[in-house]
Amino acid sequence: MTLEERISNSKTSIFKAVFPNTTNHYDTLFGGTAMHMMDEVAFITATRFSRQIMVTVSSDRIDFKKPIPAGTIVELIGKVSHVGNTSLKVNVEIYIEQMYAEGRELAVHGDFTFVAIDENKKPVQVIK
Repeated sequence: MTLEERISNSKTSIFKAVFPNTTNHYDTLFGGTAMHMMDEVAFITATRFSRQIMVTVSSDRIDFKKPIPAGTIVELIGKVSHVGNTSLKVNVEIYIEQMYAEGRELAVHGDFTFVAIDENKKPVQVIK
C-alpha cells in the first residue's frame, strides 16, 4: 500500500451532538472538551494509519475560530498530515452544523503529534 493510500484509508470522521452537560456558562462547548474530542479523533486516525501502539506527545497549536453552541452537531475530521520515522502528525478539524438548517462552518482546527512505541514504551518505526 502506498503512503497516500494509507493516509486516505486512515482518515477518520466522527459526529457528536453538543449537549448542555458539555457547555460552559456561555452555553458553548468547553475548550477542554473540544480538545479532548480532538485528541481522541487524532489517536484513532494515528492508530488506523500505523496499526501500532500510538501515544500523543504534543498538541501543536489549536485555533478556536468560532464558538460551538449547545444544540448543534459537530463533525470531527482527522487526517494524517506528516509522517516521520517514529512519529506522525494528525490535523483535526471541528465543523459546526445547525440541527435544523443546511450548511456547516469550521470552528476549530489543530495538530497533534504521535509516536509509535513498542511494549517497552520505546519508539519504533511508524511504518513497519
